[in-house]
Amino acid sequence: MVFLAQDPPGKETLAPINYPAILPMLIILGAACVGVLLEAFLPRHQRWSAQVFLTLLALVGAGLAMAVYMTDAPVGGELTLSSSIAVDRPALFLWGTLLALGLGSVLMIADRSVEPGGAFVAQAAIRPGTVQDREQRLGAQPHRRDAAKYQMQTEVFPLTLFALGGMMVFCAANDLLTMFVALEVLSLPLYLMCGLARRRRLLSQESAVKYFLLGAFSSAFFLYGLALLYGYSGSVRLADIADAAAGSDRSDTLLFGGMALLIVGLLFKGSVGPFHTWTPDVYQGSPTPITAFMAACTKVAAFGAILRVLTVGLESTQWEWRGVLWGVAIVSMVIGAVLGLTQTDIKRMIAYSSIAHAGFLLIGAIVLSPEGVSSTLFYLLTYGFTTLAAFGVISLVRDADGEATHLSQWAGLAKRAPLVAAVFAFLLFAMAGIPLTSGFIGKFVVFSAALSDGMAPLVVVALVASAVTAFFYLRVIVLMYFSEPAPDGPSVVVPGAFTTAAITLGVVVTLLLGLVPAFALDWANAGTFALR
Repeated sequence: MVFLAQDPPGKETLAPINYPAILPMLIILGAACVGVLLEAFLPRHQRWSAQVFLTLLALVGAGLAMAVYMTDAPVGGELTLSSSIAVDRPALFLWGTLLALGLGSVLMIADRSVEPGGAFVAQAAIRPGTVQDREQRLGAQPHRRDAAKYQMQTEVFPLTLFALGGMMVFCAANDLLTMFVALEVLSLPLYLMCGLARRRRLLSQESAVKYFLLGAFSSAFFLYGLALLYGYSGSVRLADIADAAAGSDRSDTLLFGGMALLIVGLLFKGSVGPFHTWTPDVYQGSPTPITAFMAACTKVAAFGAILRVLTVGLESTQWEWRGVLWGVAIVSMVIGAVLGLTQTDIKRMIAYSSIAHAGFLLIGAIVLSPEGVSSTLFYLLTYGFTTLAAFGVISLVRDADGEATHLSQWAGLAKRAPLVAAVFAFLLFAMAGIPLTSGFIGKFVVFSAALSDGMAPLVVVALVASAVTAFFYLRVIVLMYFSEPAPDGPSVVVPGAFTTAAITLGVVVTLLLGLVPAFALDWANAGTFALR
């Protein structure tokens, strides 16, 4: 099978599809389609095991296919699918990160021991607060004879694969139209999954509606920016936009307007302040496995796309937008650090932490050098695994109403569950950037790249913001270790094999990347974006 390509522009040539290059993406999206068929044809009691097996098999298979391709992949990358997909070294690094984080997320999603029946509602159409809602919330207890009908919605597995496949396309898209389609493919499943929490149904549905409405606004910004850039350059390909911006006698109004709207849409998806308004409510209201999936994987995909757009499409105009993004990075760090101090819900606290981390990531993204790209990629890897494990631990602390997320309920947790408190303290140290953790190495390489590019004032602001965020991380640690537990305080659930594996994966990677980061740094430094 072949597609018509234009390389060089104006001359049609036959460009064969490089199937080995895009095989990981095809495996994920193909497995998602098969998962939909399983939902349609399998009896309800067989769906969970079949969907878990298919999803894990797809993730492992995609990882193996990518590893095989990388043994002979060109250093400069290559374009395929009529030059709409760029399979280069940064894209492969992001794909590997997404697949690994997706594996951990799916393990948390599949767990049915922390919350009996799973974290997801059995029938999403039932209204919150009704008798039927209370029945299905409590109905999956193991001792009940009819517990099977109250098991979780297994549609979340193909939805997760669709979202993950969209993320893989999003960070490898070589033209803005493909990027927009991928943005919708990754976003729509997340809108649905945010509203499927078994407990606190009203809060969960509210978060889904907020995410959907604000996501629709951001998509409109992205699409309008795409249209303006097409009007300016006559193409949606990033390389063609770069050529037009570098030497064109057209008015720059369309260029700058398109750039502004496009970048706003991307910053929204990366939860960069001040385009962060969805983040705290959605993180708090969503089922915790979905919160972990969004916090880890969506951040990777969004900043992968930001890096590609800024480096490939808009590098020649950096003097126009760089100062603006300096201000955006500062605003994001200040919002995340200051408002994080005021939070009393631990999921909202980590949401504001993610906004501060988005500011740190944006510093690396605007460096526009090989060191800036590689340091940002490494930071995404470290942040993803730490956040994934942190939400896994949060899901274990529970009371009669579900997860105990108010900070006062974590008082004295070290006396109730020393191992859980120690793991969570280690992850908070990593988020704060304490040495011997991956968070320290991630911040060090990003700030070093920024200093080498003459961005010392921005690094100073980032260091101050890091110190402020460290305060509310340490506040939780002090609360766990130096406060007395309440007599009626929450209990800590013994996690099942899936959640244990997900938390262990995140903790081990966080520790290894703090002690021996050379392998990941070398991989992140292995190549540059395909610029054709």
